[in-house]
Amino acid sequence: MNNFIGTYECKADAKGRVMLPVALKNQLSPVLQQGFVLKRSVFQPCLELYPMEEWNVLMQKVNKLNRFKKKNNDFIRRFTAGVKVVEVDTAGRLLIPKDLVAFAEISKEIVLASAVNIIEVWDKDKYEQAIDDAAVDFADLAEEVMGGDDGIELS
Repeated sequence: MNNFIGTYECKADAKGRVMLPVALKNQLSPVLQQGFVLKRSVFQPCLELYPMEEWNVLMQKVNKLNRFKKKNNDFIRRFTAGVKVVEVDTAGRLLIPKDLVAFAEISKEIVLASAVNIIEVWDKDKYEQAIDDAAVDFADLAEEVMGGDDGIELS
């Protein structure tokens, strides 16, 4: 399992190519050859970059859903809408397809933010707004999620 660290500000060129920062590229180097899956986020106006290995683990879970239940079929369709296989080119650039650029409303300034085992791809202004919006409730959220009431032991 991958565990990425860091938040990186970058620029996208007119074609949607993003030069990966060296520190992030180094973290991705063990999985560069396998490629990535880029998809729309479920909860935020951003994109999610999955190393192929992580995507395959997730798809094993999704594959267990009963497709004869309408809600499962609807979920699969929405979850995989706009999914693209992408690679980092020899120059260290990631090409973000135009439909995904439009979904995330990505302008020239972007943020690549680690989210444990994936990388979120944000328009910089939208990222800053999401961080600001979440800051108000973060203490309560941290207590609820990590407060120790649900069997997670933190040491």
